[in-house]
Formats: sequence, C-alpha cells, structure tokens
Amino acid sequence: MRVVVIRHHEEDSAAFIGAAFLARGAELSVHLFPKDGPLPGLDGVDHVVVLGAIWSVYDDAPDRAWIADELAWLRRADEAGVPVLGICFGAQALAAAFGGRVEPAPRKEIGWRVIDSYDPVLIPPGPWLEFHGDRCLPPRQARVLARNEVGVQAFVIGRHLAVQFHPECDGALLRLWLDAGGREEAERAGVDADRFLAETFAEEPAARDRADTLVASALLIAQQMLSPKNCP
Repeated sequence: MRVVVIRHHEEDSAAFIGAAFLARGAELSVHLFPKDGPLPGLDGVDHVVVLGAIWSVYDDAPDRAWIADELAWLRRADEAGVPVLGICFGAQALAAAFGGRVEPAPRKEIGWRVIDSYDPVLIPPGPWLEFHGDRCLPPRQARVLARNEVGVQAFVIGRHLAVQFHPECDGALLRLWLDAGGREEAERAGVDADRFLAETFAEEPAARDRADTLVASALLIAQQMLSPKNCP
C-alpha cells in the first residue's frame, strides 16, 4: 500500500497516523506543499493523508494560490478513486473541494476534547487533540460522523474521511507546534501551553490506539464507500 502524506509546514509529520499506516505494511512518501513544488501524481497511490495548516482554506491572498491548486488536486484524487484522510486543514479542504464551506469558528478550539460521535466504532469519542480556529460546513452529500458544540468534527464524502481534530499529534509534535508560534496562540485562547503539552505526553498511549482505530476506519470507509446520508 502506497500512502502519500501532504504536509504544509516543516515541523509537521503524520506521527501516530503514519505509524498506523506503517503497521499495516504501507510505504509512506511525504510532500511538503507548496515548498516542495507541485503536488505529486496519483498513479499507484492507494491513500492520501492531508495534514493541517495555519492558513484558512478561504484565504484568497495572492500568495495563497496554492490552496486552489490543492483543492483541484483533491478532486483529481476523487476522480482517480484514491481515498483521502483529511486532518484539520485537510478536512476543511475536503469540505471546500466538494461543495461545502469553511468559516471562522465561534471560538478557537485548543486542547483535549471529547466529541459526540454518531458511530463510536468508526470515530471514538476521544478525547482528541484540537488546535484550530475554523470549522467545516460539509456539503450536502457528506455523512456527518461526529460533532461538538463548536461544529462538525468528522464526516465522510464518498471514500474520503475528514476529521477536524489532530489524531496524529504526539507530545514531540505538539512541542514543535508550540515552539513555532502555537504557544502564543494557545495562551491568547486562555490555554496553559505547558499543561497542554504535559497532558499530550500523558495521553500518548491512548492517543496512539485511537489513531490506529481511525486509520482502520479510513481504510474501511475507502473499501465500503459508505452511503452519503447525514446523521441527525
């Protein structure tokens, strides 16, 4: 199984999600977009993972033209039958690429949160690590799998799974995010960054297992192409 991971920052990695794919015999290739140039071809690709980004999908600044390129690439992946697991920005990109919208959330969501899952076998209620300021309004054909008071937390579009939270994140990765500017963002949102980091290290064993479950769900969804109906 060949898996392509799209990241948007030097400090990002697939971490627990990558490990779960590797445990299933996958070969991972990682592309830093847009810094590494055009997105890779999809021939021979079995799955795509799109990670987060500090930018908003709706950012239309002149130096954000790459976002439209990424949305078009996701549509090509769909046409080619390649399933996508979208995480945070990746989830928002899937929503936007297939007719949904992305908007600022009523408040930033930073920290470990339990979510309301409509299918706990596919999407455990967590807790999951959240670090975002936007939310998805999935397209009508999406099947919503989880939400909380801030917004939709997981949904399916055809063979693609989108999650607003960060199942990949371990303590080492969060430390990189905090050092890259996330500490100030967290503290502006009223979050004690050092406590957040300590909680993340403590949560690692359970978070690793939940990430493994999520990858199993992404593969199952890709195989079964769950019917797109909205949950109440």
